[in-house]
Amino acid sequence: MLMIRKLQKEALVRASLERFVDVVAVHLRQHFPLECRAMGEPLVREKVRQGIASASRHDVRIQQDVCRYVVLAFVLGDGFDADPKLPWAGEILRDESIKSQTSRIHHLYRRAQEHLRAPRGPA
Repeated sequence: MLMIRKLQKEALVRASLERFVDVVAVHLRQHFPLECRAMGEPLVREKVRQGIASASRHDVRIQQDVCRYVVLAFVLGDGFDADPKLPWAGEILRDESIKSQTSRIHHLYRRAQEHLRAPRGPA
């Protein structure tokens, strides 16, 4: 019988996480090349890890949804989910009437697109 020890399991989880960080970092570099180049690879990867951790706190666990959450964090800023200037983000993430995480992220993504397209007044 094959037995996987706790340390082996933890190593597998870390390796899987790092592969996912690689995938999301590539996605960010493809869609935000100038920003990523300016930040440098270590900071981009750290931003991805922070976004994954934040998504996890909101029970967002499906990889595609996590990737979209990380993109939102990249565009709207770290902590966008608690930003008083973006109250709709936290409201959507806490909305218990939206049952699936994929639907929740879809609503969040759509609302973020509306926010980003809205005209801005003088600062």
